[in-house]
Amino acid sequence: MRHDVTDDDTATALGSGDVPVLATPRLIAWLEAATVRAAAPYTGPDRTTVGTAVRVEHLRATHVGGQVEVTAEPPSGDGRRLTFAVRAVDGSGALVASGEIDRAVVDRRRFLGRSADAAAGD
Repeated sequence: MRHDVTDDDTATALGSGDVPVLATPRLIAWLEAATVRAAAPYTGPDRTTVGTAVRVEHLRATHVGGQVEVTAEPPSGDGRRLTFAVRAVDGSGALVASGEIDRAVVDRRRFLGRSADAAAGD
């Protein structure tokens, strides 16, 4: 998945810093989106995945106007818990970030029911 870095993607815009470069939270969101796509073979109408852990090192700044390509390798795991190796590379081919993101395969209806029950108890 290729993304163009805009002003809306910067640390300044997202409040995660005060410099106009790609914000780590936006980069992680892009990486997570890549894992959702890579998890598709493990899901279906009644099943989805939810993120459970993120271990990512953001290694290089990317300025507004730059491009970032994010990838998620096919997962390792037991079929219920999936671990994806993720990477981000900029337009020059330099490594921007690498790490792992974990996702759990869940029953969609049961998961939403539990989250609604938890919200009602607040």
